[in-house]
Amino acid sequence: MGTMFEPFTDIVPSFFGWLNQGPLTLTIFLHTIIVLPMFWIYFSEKKRLEREQ
Repeated sequence: MGTMFEPFTDIVPSFFGWLNQGPLTLTIFLHTIIVLPMFWIYFSEKKRLEREQ
C-alpha cells in the first residue's frame, strides 16, 4: 500500500523532484501558477470593462 507522501531523498533537490512529491503538491503548484492568476485577470478585466461603459 503506497503512501501519499514519501520522504524527499534526492541528494540535489530539483524542481521536478519537488513536484513529484504527491498529488497535493502538484495541485497547489498548478493552482498557484494557473488558476489563481486566471481569477485575478478575469476580475480585473471585468472591472475595466465596467469602467469603460
